[in-house]
Amino acid sequence: MSKHAVVIIDMLNDFIHPDGALTCPNGERIVPALQELIAFSHDNDIQVIFVQEAHRAKDADFKVRPIHAIKGTWGSDFIAELQPQTDKGDYVIQKRRHSAFSYTDMDLFLREEGIDTVVVTGVWTNVCVRSTASDALYHTYAVKCISDCCASKDEDMHVSGLRDIGIFGEILTLEDYKSRFAVAKS
Repeated sequence: MSKHAVVIIDMLNDFIHPDGALTCPNGERIVPALQELIAFSHDNDIQVIFVQEAHRAKDADFKVRPIHAIKGTWGSDFIAELQPQTDKGDYVIQKRRHSAFSYTDMDLFLREEGIDTVVVTGVWTNVCVRSTASDALYHTYAVKCISDCCASKDEDMHVSGLRDIGIFGEILTLEDYKSRFAVAKS
């Protein structure tokens, strides 16, 4: 039987709040679905990992993108509606690049927990979600993406990201995921 980790990518003030430095216009619309997915995961013993972009003040990323999500600032904080619940086993991965695997302990954590399937969600579908999904495959994990728990600037970017992920992973809706991976409780 496979063991999943649901990965919630960059649901941070700088990406979701209207005053954020790199606001993803459709990011707010996926918050209720992510809340539902997190509750489902907790109820079904599925690991939840929150990914937090947390840059240095002079990060190389700022040569190509606006300054955003500097570690320890409001912009890098998780939005109020989606806070890690460490008392329920949620884990936080901080990253400075697009992929949650790039220069982080993501792979080590997943292997220590015996996880073989990475379920990606969050923002931006065509950038950080796709990059994390690609790296999950490169690290030999099965990849699933929950389409209605991801968002990008516009529908074209979102669909392009899903199309890329669909080449090497499985694209599911939240309802499909819940119906297939609920643990039978007696």
